[in-house]
Amino acid sequence: QVQLVESGGGLVQTGGSLRLSCAASGRTTLSNAMGWFRQAPGKEREFVAAISKSGGSTYYADSVKGRFTISRNNARPTVYLQTSSPKPGDTAVYYCASRETIVPVTAATGYDYWGQGTQITVSS
Repeated sequence: QVQLVESGGGLVQTGGSLRLSCAASGRTTLSNAMGWFRQAPGKEREFVAAISKSGGSTYYADSVKGRFTISRNNARPTVYLQTSSPKPGDTAVYYCASRETIVPVTAATGYDYWGQGTQITVSS
C-alpha cells in the first residue's frame, strides 16, 4: 500500500502564495501518476492538477490554470502544488492522490490512494 501525507496548508491572503507538499511512503513503486483535488464545503470533490510519473506531462483545471503549478521530486518522493494569486474561491480542503499507472487522469475515481487532506483558506 501507499501512504500519502499532505502538508503546507493554512491561511493565505488573496494575491499571496502557498505551497502544498505530499509525501509518499510505503510501496512507492505503486505511486506513479499523481494529482491534487479539492473539496469546498457543500461541494463535490473536484480535480485541480495532475502530473505524470516522469513529471513531463501536467494537467490543470481551467479554474487554476496559470495560477497553480504541480511538480514532483521522485527522489523523495514528493509532489507539490504551488498556489499563486489564490482567490477566496480556492478555499477548500486539498487532497493528494496517486494511481498505479503512469498516465494521470482528471477523474477522482481513477486514483488508488488518497491523503487525509490539508485546508487552504484564502481571505480577501
